[in-house]
Amino acid sequence: MKLQLDSSSHTPLYLQLEAALRAVLAAGEWRPGEALPPERELAEQLGVSRITLRKALERLEDEGLLLRRQGSGTYVAPRVEQPLSVLTGFSQDMRARGLEASSRWVQRGIFQATPEEALALGLSPGSQVARLERVRLAQGEPMALELAVLPAKYLPDPKAVAESLYAHLEARSLRPVRALQRLRAVAAGEREAELLGVAPGAPVLYIERLGYLSDGSVLEFTRSHYRGDRYDFVAELRSGG
Repeated sequence: MKLQLDSSSHTPLYLQLEAALRAVLAAGEWRPGEALPPERELAEQLGVSRITLRKALERLEDEGLLLRRQGSGTYVAPRVEQPLSVLTGFSQDMRARGLEASSRWVQRGIFQATPEEALALGLSPGSQVARLERVRLAQGEPMALELAVLPAKYLPDPKAVAESLYAHLEARSLRPVRALQRLRAVAAGEREAELLGVAPGAPVLYIERLGYLSDGSVLEFTRSHYRGDRYDFVAELRSGG
């Protein structure tokens, strides 16, 4: 692989290399999850010093485009695709892709519903709700910040949820049968950025979900922030004719 770098430019070589490698990644020349060549070999291929290469790779790693695994090497960060037309939980979705799902809890317990939560869940003001907020990880990397809120009668002990909320609900015959989702692109606030490991202002996908039981009751009101550099949402469209 040969990249065009200008040693006479006022732009440092490592920044030129960073931009060139970002273009290579965007073009898909290295696939998500693929290992990069060893550092010495890659530096020779690119015609740069290992110090220059290391600086460029570190910046791409900070952006979340690359993953460095101790003793294993550097890899292209995987992207996850989730179909918008299928109702699945995060854990189930990751398992279907061969990825290990885990969580880092931020809060979980019984609280008084906020006005927004009470309205979304069809509850009276001041009703009790189960609130579960956590960072969702795939292969140990933060992918999403998720806040799920349910009427307390459906989940009286939030701390009983081990990993998959939907699996826990299904064991109680409470799995949602349909959901409505609203999605929009937003900039990560300081709190979301810190929990997701991205820079403040980085693009994230904000999703609100209302999950319904078979009798039409609202089971869950979930608000999530997904990393825009890690998650793709895919919709299949069919002709009506």
